[in-house]
Amino acid sequence: MADTLINAAQAGASAPPTGERVTAEVHAVTDATAAPRHETADRGVFVSAMGTAVTGVNVITTDGPAGRFGLTVSAMSSVSADPPTVLVCINRRSPVCAAVRANRAFCVNVLSTRQRSLAETFAGHPARGKPFDFTGVACAAGVTGAPALSEALSTFDCELDEALDAGSHTVFFGRVVAVHERKGVPLLYTHRAYGRPCAGH
Repeated sequence: MADTLINAAQAGASAPPTGERVTAEVHAVTDATAAPRHETADRGVFVSAMGTAVTGVNVITTDGPAGRFGLTVSAMSSVSADPPTVLVCINRRSPVCAAVRANRAFCVNVLSTRQRSLAETFAGHPARGKPFDFTGVACAAGVTGAPALSEALSTFDCELDEALDAGSHTVFFGRVVAVHERKGVPLLYTHRAYGRPCAGH
């Protein structure tokens, strides 16, 4: 499907746009920025339904002029392999949001099932110790200076490329400058609980 869309776009690019096409494109942009045609879904229903999704668990770290911070997030995704780019979503109420903007760098640490305690610490509710505390956490500064957790399944060290506000969160796009990977079982999160992949049947 992607190839079909690309080919169609390339074919259309060979001829200059007609006045009719330009008018249609203007209307499309106008429609996209017009008032919503439908009411927004109920927040509670939305949050409950999103809880059925299965996600990985990641700790986003940053360090620099604004200080060193870490935060557990599930909203992380690959964006592109050319160039390697990832995105993470962080609530703007978190101090990590301002720190990533100021430090212009962050590291995505993909956690394993052996790192649940780290997930809880950087989610703000550790079983013991202080929340968001790096004390005793094995890590090393990456290329950007952001902490890479030593036992993470994989780490993606990123320079901040772009930041877009969306609702209550900011979406950070990071250009990946260094990657490390190790064997292990990924920590999962669904129905407000941690888990692990089931063995194949």
